[in-house]
Amino acid sequence: MSDGALIALTAEAAAARIADGSLPAAEYAEAYRARAAADRAAADDGLNCFTWVADSVGDHRAGPLAGVPVAVKDLFCTAGVPSQAGSRLLEGYLPPYTATAVRRLEDAGATSHAKTNQDEFAMGSSTENSAFGPSRNPWDRERVPGGSSGGSAAAVAAGLAPWALGTDTGGSIRQPAALCGIVGLKPTYGSVSRYGMIAFASSLDQAGPLTRNVRDAALMLRHMVGRDECDATSLDYPLEIRLPAREDLAGVRIGVPAELTADGIEAGVLARFSEALALAEGLGATIEQVTLPTAPHGLAAYYVLAPAECSSNLARFDGVRYGHRVEGADLTEMYTRTRHDGFGREVRRRVMLGTYALSSGYYDAFYDRAQRVRTLIAEDFARVFASVDIVATPTTPTVAFRLGEKTADPLAMYLSDYCTVPMSLAGIPAISIPAGLVDGLPAGLQLAAPAFKENELLDAARALELALAFDGSAAYV
Repeated sequence: MSDGALIALTAEAAAARIADGSLPAAEYAEAYRARAAADRAAADDGLNCFTWVADSVGDHRAGPLAGVPVAVKDLFCTAGVPSQAGSRLLEGYLPPYTATAVRRLEDAGATSHAKTNQDEFAMGSSTENSAFGPSRNPWDRERVPGGSSGGSAAAVAAGLAPWALGTDTGGSIRQPAALCGIVGLKPTYGSVSRYGMIAFASSLDQAGPLTRNVRDAALMLRHMVGRDECDATSLDYPLEIRLPAREDLAGVRIGVPAELTADGIEAGVLARFSEALALAEGLGATIEQVTLPTAPHGLAAYYVLAPAECSSNLARFDGVRYGHRVEGADLTEMYTRTRHDGFGREVRRRVMLGTYALSSGYYDAFYDRAQRVRTLIAEDFARVFASVDIVATPTTPTVAFRLGEKTADPLAMYLSDYCTVPMSLAGIPAISIPAGLVDGLPAGLQLAAPAFKENELLDAARALELALAFDGSAAYV
């Protein structure tokens, strides 16, 4: 089979062919490994998706995903493989264990063929905060792929991986999926173990798939969910994740919140969103206007809560136990110099913001108030889901912006997550699927559902995906 024919296969189709013997697992895995290695070797001419690529495909275990390679975000610990969280502070770090989400995929037969680039410690919306240089969007190499899982999204969109594992704290799977024209799913908080994910904000971080279609996202998620004794916040998933087959939306009630679908959304993105809603109506869905009155405050609450948790989680990086160290005249100077030189500017900014928000005299004014806003957002969603099945919004306010366009304006960068943050604060599942092109660049459609309603969410996303008929092959390299 030609390289092009191999790359055209969905992960589901490849797994089926490997299982029936019509596709050699080693041939399939090597095709992707070689493509990833070539992109990494291309340096300035490549997409800079990867921080590490395997020297060979190695062996795989028997299982339903046998022989299908998966690209893994640099934030996941993988035993004996560099796991650096996009940071110089952890450059070259080789963990002694593998994250549960990765291990479960490997137990199902998948092989980890590469680690993907990301914003440092998952803090960013463009992958420009990586200590290893920015990744590029395969639709336009002068534009960002989104973040923080930008390397994962760009790799899948470019045909350098059949699917990839990312993490989503405030939109870090869904936003890059939208900007790169692929599918990105943030599962219900607690449905996938966080053990072995290098923590950013522990009450928000969640692992999830980035894939070329919705069925692949469901297949990958099926082998990731479930209780893990190593993560006290993980939960038994109540049902098996089904592979969605629905082609209509008869009886599905879709709520459209004005707060996330009006001001600040680019005209082209809004046009693709409106067209997707019209298609949903044509498939039998009922479209209703709903209100999420607290959602506009989500971004402000997020940028108190996430930095506060980041300040706590990143305290462990002190130059003593592991990672980068800069010597000093005494212990305090060593701590200070290590963290100053090891952390990038955005990480230092968020650590300082979070430390301030948690400090004596400011805790009630900032952190406690942000937690109250988070509760109100969750209550808003609960009220809305009493009358609709799905909430729909654009995934991002804009299409992919140019490299360097927003690096000097943190607030403009943070606004990239305006539509995705409320779902993260509420802990509910949300998926981004391609809604079409705006001036040759992908725009995303976001669908959200109540907690543990991934099956219903995936069904709706699959039906709309078929109707939208987006062709992402133009991004293949």
